[in-house]
Order: sequence, then structure tokens, then C-alpha cells
Amino acid sequence: MNKIFKTLFSYVVILVGAVLASFSVACILLPNDAVDYGTAGIAIIISKLTNMELSLCVPLVFLPFLIAGFFTLGRKFSVKALIGSVGYTVGIAVFEDISFELNTEHFLAVVFGGAILGLGLSLILRFGGCIDGSEILANIILKKISDNTGKNYSMTYILIAFNAVVYGAVFILIDRNAALMSLLVYVVATAIIDHFTDHFEAIKQVTIITQKPDAIVKAIKKEMNKTCTIIESRGAIAGKNYTLICYVNYFELQKLRDVISQYKGTFSTVSTIEEILR
Repeated sequence: MNKIFKTLFSYVVILVGAVLASFSVACILLPNDAVDYGTAGIAIIISKLTNMELSLCVPLVFLPFLIAGFFTLGRKFSVKALIGSVGYTVGIAVFEDISFELNTEHFLAVVFGGAILGLGLSLILRFGGCIDGSEILANIILKKISDNTGKNYSMTYILIAFNAVVYGAVFILIDRNAALMSLLVYVVATAIIDHFTDHFEAIKQVTIITQKPDAIVKAIKKEMNKTCTIIESRGAIAGKNYTLICYVNYFELQKLRDVISQYKGTFSTVSTIEEILR
């Protein structure tokens, strides 16, 4: 029952985050000539160039990434991503028809909108969801690299490159002022996200203390195709045990939590790693 409650609670929080994000985009950012980043930014560009409803463009752009995420990140992630996407799309459709105006300068409105957007996305990411396909794409690329080389890298540079392309398209196809305002949105939103999610773009080190390491290592290898470093250790009360160290990215972290939760008597911590030296 406790697990069911936690799952339902996470769905509710993801929906709240999606509504906040859609409100920010439809009622604050777009009226002030700013564009969201990631795949939502691509949807906005398509909407502006074709006069299609933004609420139609968003799912069309995000759907291929969602399908790819199902095969890469698993069913649980895909369900949460779908819930977030539906909430965001419905929110856009509703807020597009609502007249809302901030009696302030464009600059302040964009900063305020970026902060609300960052808060909404933080709630979504914090509870294992996603409404941006660029993060799924970055995760797929990193997974391919990790599977082929055994090395873990941060998704920061992939996301920066993706959004640079989006803002370049805004600059060329829409307006240079819109591109600059949109860049401000990105800076403010990512600052809020980093504050609440502890640098979700960085690598995560998961330290697991257990007396039965073989089963956990086998499960991690089977479920995630990841390996662990095993260190013999000793607890003051429990006596001899083993410390497992595993490196994952933010979107793999929830899946690793699910694997670890199957084994009682483990103690785990998560740390943010800015860089791994080779």
C-alpha cells in the first residue's frame, strides 16, 4: 500500500509540474517573445512557422522520443513521461485560450516565466518524469557510449549542443530578440532545476553497502548492463560486508533504486560527480 501511495503521489506531482510548465510557456514566455528549450522549443518553432496549434505540435515532436525512451529507460519511466507529456499538452491547450498579462517589462516577465518553468520541470524530474525529448536523446547516446566503452559521461554537453541548434533555429527563422530572450529562459530555468535536483545533468555515484553483493551485482548487470566496483568493508555492528560503487546518469538512477529496493538490508547513498578523470 505504501508503494502504491508513493507511485500515485509521484504521478500527481508530475502533473502539477507539467501544469506549471505549460502555464509558464503559454501565458508568460510566448506572449513576451520567448521560446522554451528542448523539444518543446522545436514544437514552438513549428507552430509559429505553420500556424498549427502548439498543443498539437508538442505531442507530435515528443512522441518519437517517448517511444525511444520506452525501449531505453523502461516502462516505469515511459508511464511517467507519458503522464507529464499529457499534462503539459492539455495545459498548453487550456492556457492558450486564457488571457493573462504581466504588467512589467519583457526582461522581468521572461525571468519570472523561466523561474516557473524551472520549478515545474524540477518537480517532474525529481519524481522520475520527463517532458523533454532532448534528455531522452542524450540518455540514449550516453547509453550507447557506455555499452560500447564501459565509460560514463555527463549529458551536459549533449543538451547544450541540442539547445544551441534550437536557439540557432529561433535566431534564423523567427527573430534575434526571441533567441536572446529564449537563452535567458534557459539560463534561469536550468539554474532552478540544478538547485532542486542537484545537477541532474551530472553523473551520479551510487554507493551500496550490503552483505550479499553477488545478487545485486548480477541484477544491475542484467537490468541495466552496468557493472560495479566491489570493496570489502566492515561495519561496527554488522561486521563484514561489501561496498558496491556504481555510476549512472540521472534517468538511470530511478531504475537502479528499483533494483536495490528488491534486496533488504542494504544501505545506499547517492553523490553527484562533476567529472571522472581517466
